[in-house]
Amino acid sequence: MLEAKDFSAVTPEIEALAAKSRENNRIDISLYDKYEVKRGLRDLNGKGVLTGLTEISEVKASEVDENGVSHPCDGKLYYRGHDVEKLIEGFTKDKRFGFEEVTYLLLFGELPDKKQLADFNELLGNYRCIPPNFVRDIIMKKPSRDIMNAVARSVLMLYAYDDKADDTSVPNVVRQSLQLISELPLLAVYSYQAYRHFHVGGSLIIHEPDPKLSTAENILHLLRADGKYTSLEAEILDIALVLHAEHGGGNNSTFTNHVVTSSGTDTYSTVVSSLASLKGPRHGGANIKVSQMFEDIKAHVKDWDNEEELTAYLDDILHKKAFDHTGLVYGMGHAVYSLSDPRARVFKGFVEELSVAKNREKEFKLMSDVERIAAELIAKERKIYKGVSANVDFYSGFVYSMLGLPQELFTPIFAVARISGWSAHRIEELINCGKIIRPAYRNVCDHKEYVPLDQR
Repeated sequence: MLEAKDFSAVTPEIEALAAKSRENNRIDISLYDKYEVKRGLRDLNGKGVLTGLTEISEVKASEVDENGVSHPCDGKLYYRGHDVEKLIEGFTKDKRFGFEEVTYLLLFGELPDKKQLADFNELLGNYRCIPPNFVRDIIMKKPSRDIMNAVARSVLMLYAYDDKADDTSVPNVVRQSLQLISELPLLAVYSYQAYRHFHVGGSLIIHEPDPKLSTAENILHLLRADGKYTSLEAEILDIALVLHAEHGGGNNSTFTNHVVTSSGTDTYSTVVSSLASLKGPRHGGANIKVSQMFEDIKAHVKDWDNEEELTAYLDDILHKKAFDHTGLVYGMGHAVYSLSDPRARVFKGFVEELSVAKNREKEFKLMSDVERIAAELIAKERKIYKGVSANVDFYSGFVYSMLGLPQELFTPIFAVARISGWSAHRIEELINCGKIIRPAYRNVCDHKEYVPLDQR
């Protein structure tokens, strides 16, 4: 009998090859300045490198005065020209859910009237199902500990169930997009239920979706054993979905979507590429790090109301003496926003309301104190050209925990929201471009003479 091999083991041979990789893959930092190459898509002044045009959404973080000088301002986020804060104010005032309405706006460029919204909700409800036996044959077989990977695998497998999977005509891509927008909540929650049952233990609960419920309501209904939730819980999860649905064409997962779409590949492969990008802790996985950081703070700061003790511990985090020793206060700062992130600003009031309902006001106060103190410490310790403020990830993890969402679902829920924006950008790319995006690279390696193998 052959011995079982541990394919996950990092052997001394692999360590030696990794050392060789580190040795021969370092680029002289001075070359980036010499050839004016950005180490990312922003320069030292925070100005983005233009790589395309979009009308899907706009992120505003600065204003230009009468002398042409740019100044930081409170952040603004616009979906198809509509202020997100105004959109949320509108549908919360009318006591209706907003994610489906915002999805319609992002995809089709205008707000729906009552009939259009009702028809659209019915269409999404009809699509809110997955193929027969898909849960048994795909999701339940070899459940992944990482739900984002499980969702990506399921999306790729849906390709096999689509008779027009490779058709990139706009009508077909619209159809595929609406189906995936409707199916992703099911794939995420069912993948988590399978993981929990097979890797953690406990009952396996699979609820059928209700086509008459909103996306937010269905997530809570599918996740909870009794399928029950309060109107406040569903409202706040819906707002979280709205705030995460889109954020311009320059964020990592959306830019990935444009690049991959430009190659002419199918919708399923494109969505999976965006899922892979979103999974990263520097993108969609940031809210998990925020939650872990706060658990660490709560464990090490004995008196949460003692500002001196709290400030000292945050200072230790900032100086790589505490938590994960990276020097990062997670949830603070953003690549674009300066004085404030509008998503965090609008979310904070709803978070406070939910914390009261859940008897977790003490934790909300701790978060507010950390937000204020950390901003002061970072501004004092580091040269921040544009200011620093809390971003939406700062509060989203706390909201999800109050809603009973496990950490394994934090990033998948982000994906459930952001697929609306990805779909809008894919359609925009197909309509306007159609050329492969080819980034320009400069070769800086030295030419070398070949040495025959027996002479090396």
